[in-house]
Amino acid sequence: MAYQSIEDVTRKMEHYCAYQERSHYQVEKKLREMQMIPEAIDHIILHLLRHDFLNEERFARAYVRGKFYQNQWGKRKIINGLYQHKIHQKLIDKALSEIDEEDYQHTIRQLIDKKKARSKAGNSYTNRQKLIKYLLQKGYAFEDIIEYL
Repeated sequence: MAYQSIEDVTRKMEHYCAYQERSHYQVEKKLREMQMIPEAIDHIILHLLRHDFLNEERFARAYVRGKFYQNQWGKRKIINGLYQHKIHQKLIDKALSEIDEEDYQHTIRQLIDKKKARSKAGNSYTNRQKLIKYLLQKGYAFEDIIEYL
């Protein structure tokens, strides 16, 4: 890769962050892939923070909203995803408040009804186990699943 100035890389990272909310982890990883030295990475991240291109709380809130309302993920899977982005527990707790409890319960019921409608007639025990496994993979707590079955 041809040599790039810090200013060029900074502009690229501004566009990268403006296009979609990014975590510090994603930005740092991208800069390391661009083979930037640690001092340059720190300089660019500081610039992005100062100019509000990078905001961990905003990222966490957007991540929670997107994964729940678009992908219908449960809280456990969302939390695991945020941990992978190295988001602090306090921010995770704050971001989870983006999920309305009624919406959460409605989504569980909706997923159960949808999956039941698609399941083939047969052994109801097997269908129940498949449904539980499906919802666990989506990140819903076992206790919540059983409550709605």
